[in-house]
Amino acid sequence: MKINEVEAQVGITKKNIRFYEEQGLLSPRRNSENGYRDYGEEEVKILRQIKLMRKLGVPLEEIRQMQSGAHTVGDGMRRHLVTLERERHNLEQAERLCETLKDQEVRLDSLDAQSLLEQMETLEQEGTTFQDKQMGDARRLSYVAPVVVTVLVTIVLGALTGGMLWAGFTQPEEAPPLFLLLVLAAVPALIILGTYLALYQRVKEIQKGEMDDAKKY
Repeated sequence: MKINEVEAQVGITKKNIRFYEEQGLLSPRRNSENGYRDYGEEEVKILRQIKLMRKLGVPLEEIRQMQSGAHTVGDGMRRHLVTLERERHNLEQAERLCETLKDQEVRLDSLDAQSLLEQMETLEQEGTTFQDKQMGDARRLSYVAPVVVTVLVTIVLGALTGGMLWAGFTQPEEAPPLFLLLVLAAVPALIILGTYLALYQRVKEIQKGEMDDAKKY
């Protein structure tokens, strides 16, 4: 079975499947004829088990321990329930602070953020963990570099292509044969097309969260 078939059957992306292989949670056979990975029903079964555990939020290391037999499913769930209880406590603390802020009918520029941050720091020292969305704020910057590179490549190669065609048609006596000129012009055009395809793929990866997507299930 090919990876595309496994992706469709289990509902886990190829990126995720390869990620789990890298993590040692999955070891498909290799086809002796072409060297490609050959997935069978056993791999499908394992991936469904992984998907179930990840949808419940079980860490990869805990799944690894259960796979090895070091922990039973019951052991893993007891440990995970402790984590879920801790997360529930964290959400309750965040909810209380949000309730406090709900009653403060003030503009943001008048809010005493320092005192609230100090309260949060005290709670964090006691073991509470708050959701921190700052890491996600930087994700939009990930779009800048590939877009800038694509624009620059388009401008430079577009100008090169236009220059060659302009020179070829305005000075035909000094230009190479038309077929060769078209081939030379097609090369930068293909590079531009490839750059846009790479940009499209990169944007899709960023939107999926890259490794965050791999850790989702």
